[in-house]
Amino acid sequence: MAKFAVILPAAGRGTRFHDKSYKKAFVPLANKALWLHSAERFLGRGDVVQTILAISPEDRADFNFKFSANVAILGIDVIDGGAERADSIQAALARVKPNVDYICVHDAARPCICDPWIDEIFAAAEKTGAAIFAIPVAGTLKRVGPNRRIVETVSRNELWEAQTPQVFRRDILLDAYAKRDGFSATDDAQLVERIGHPVTVIPGSPINMKITTREDLRLAEQALRALPKPKLGGAMNPFADDDKWR
Repeated sequence: MAKFAVILPAAGRGTRFHDKSYKKAFVPLANKALWLHSAERFLGRGDVVQTILAISPEDRADFNFKFSANVAILGIDVIDGGAERADSIQAALARVKPNVDYICVHDAARPCICDPWIDEIFAAAEKTGAAIFAIPVAGTLKRVGPNRRIVETVSRNELWEAQTPQVFRRDILLDAYAKRDGFSATDDAQLVERIGHPVTVIPGSPINMKITTREDLRLAEQALRALPKPKLGGAMNPFADDDKWR
């Protein structure tokens, strides 16, 4: 069985979240911290041998006060992230165990994930070396210039919105980050693309939403209720009713 490490970036400033009491990744969702929803989907899997959470150094004291017991019980490695998302991933890569074959990066603020989807993206990465979830762009896209005036309408043909999890063979992702040279990537697939390795897109689901604003929390709570519950003792069958949740 291939061995996977999971990196959960949670060091972002969350400038669009607008909550004076909580950082976005730590806000309660359905009576549980947002990051815990994401982490727990991976922690019970036999093929996941390490889970790394990257947080902002300025959040360390507050995080330890609130979640040190969770971290100890669940066996999560918590590290200091960087100023940009890619900085956090790069810091986490240095902590990945030597026996890991594949590295999965999943947004800590993307809680609505389920076992069949994880099975599917892990299998795709094992087959191709690099795989991500994404959904086709459905809306009409406008390029907007100064004074919020429309410059042009952009064709949505062949445009997809990237999601996570994004999963890569270990050597591919390490090579991509070794050649990053300070490049400010918005996701890991972008760095893998830059070194010329093909990345396979697996059709994702709108349910796999990323929390950006407080209004998203209400939608996410409803989405969590729609997802299949994890089976005790391991991950669910990747082919059982998979289309039902698309």
